[in-house]
Amino acid sequence: MSGTASRSRTGSQPTRKLSAAGHAVQVANTRGPASMSELAAESGAVAVTLDEVARDVDALITSIPFSRVPDLRPIIGHLADDIPVADTSNYYPHRDGRIREIDDGKPEGAWVEQKLGRPVVRAWNSLVETTLAGQGRPKGAAGRLAVPVTGSRAADKQLVMGLVDDTGFDLVDAGSAEDSWRIQMATPACCTMLNAEQLRAALAIAEHDAARVRREAILAIVGTWEPDEAFLPDVVALNRAVARLHRLSTGPGNPA
Repeated sequence: MSGTASRSRTGSQPTRKLSAAGHAVQVANTRGPASMSELAAESGAVAVTLDEVARDVDALITSIPFSRVPDLRPIIGHLADDIPVADTSNYYPHRDGRIREIDDGKPEGAWVEQKLGRPVVRAWNSLVETTLAGQGRPKGAAGRLAVPVTGSRAADKQLVMGLVDDTGFDLVDAGSAEDSWRIQMATPACCTMLNAEQLRAALAIAEHDAARVRREAILAIVGTWEPDEAFLPDVVALNRAVARLHRLSTGPGNPA
């Protein structure tokens, strides 16, 4: 059984995918179980309160605005120390406000672990919503895309990797929480739709300081667009261009 504390449309996708894969999933948000009734009916998940979502689960998946991550600490407190927490969030300064530590170079995964006081796995955050919703493929299928996963505790990361596999994506171990900058916005691994081989190459060419500069450029451009689902493929194309992914060879799963 897995619990999902969700406050975003992206957070609903793991609920749908994991339920379809046969997992017993319970979901919660700050607005209460009634607000989750449509998702619960559609997916087969059980809508519960925030106090209940972290009880009797094998993993907790969180999907909320990055700046609100510290608000999860009371919920996380209900978990046993050996239960994995997987976070899907990304830092977007225009939404979250400026977080000086992140702007100064602290990896997002390390910041999340610091705020929650425990190891945290980062997963699914490298996918735009339409990729997560519609691009999953069965294990072994041609053109299967890959997801990078970071985490400081091997057992946690292994369990979450299994869940990512169940949502239809290959896995690439991207290191520890301190390595999580390699899968943040404006790096070659983030929102660029790569297969496992390409993703490993993308992780290798990531540039820490350049990514921070490129993030600001991407935000400035996207900020001029009308935000709807139709623009999400353009977000992928922009990320690929800014990250200079023409360095990587094309192949299955690569839209270039």
